[in-house]
Amino acid sequence: MYYEIATLTLPFGTAAQAAQQVHAFASAPGAGGELLACWTSDIGVLNQMIVLRGFEDRSALDAARQRTLASPSPFGCGEHYLRLELASYRAFDWMQPVRPSAESGIAGPVYEIRTYGIQPGGVSKTSELWAEYLPAREKLSPCVIAMVALDGAPRFTNIWAYPSLDARSKARADAVAQGIWPPKGGPAWLTTEMVSTIALPTAVSPLK
Repeated sequence: MYYEIATLTLPFGTAAQAAQQVHAFASAPGAGGELLACWTSDIGVLNQMIVLRGFEDRSALDAARQRTLASPSPFGCGEHYLRLELASYRAFDWMQPVRPSAESGIAGPVYEIRTYGIQPGGVSKTSELWAEYLPAREKLSPCVIAMVALDGAPRFTNIWAYPSLDARSKARADAVAQGIWPPKGGPAWLTTEMVSTIALPTAVSPLK
């Protein structure tokens, strides 16, 4: 599976209207792909709307990107957003496709979106280590997706779901205490470029 994360930086107070416009843009005939999540940032860089879409193949992702770039109002928010960033991803081969909460049972309402830079040669090794260690880690909290960027600096993004911020803190502490996370040897393949955002679902988000 292939994915796109679109990040729209919005003026204060426009998130509710923007979410409706994002939903209309991503659901329109010919839009391609599937809207999987529409979050707003709560901790990290504020006033951001983060849109996750899924695609069956790279050509579908590329076609959606061209549609966005050609639109006079990308995501229906041309009159709102102050900045638009688009990033394309391929999921680790062993990851299950992202599905809406109603199908997958994965639900927040707190989502953590973490991005790590990857050292040269580290993509395949990181994927192998995550495949080995993630089953034990997911007993504490579900990983929505882990995926490698197809553009920009070498990096991968992983998204986690938690019922609350307290549950997030406990799961992360327990994973370290139990020695099941991070994957042993995994941090050696990462750079110091690391970003984390806590995001909450909007009313239109299929991941709740």
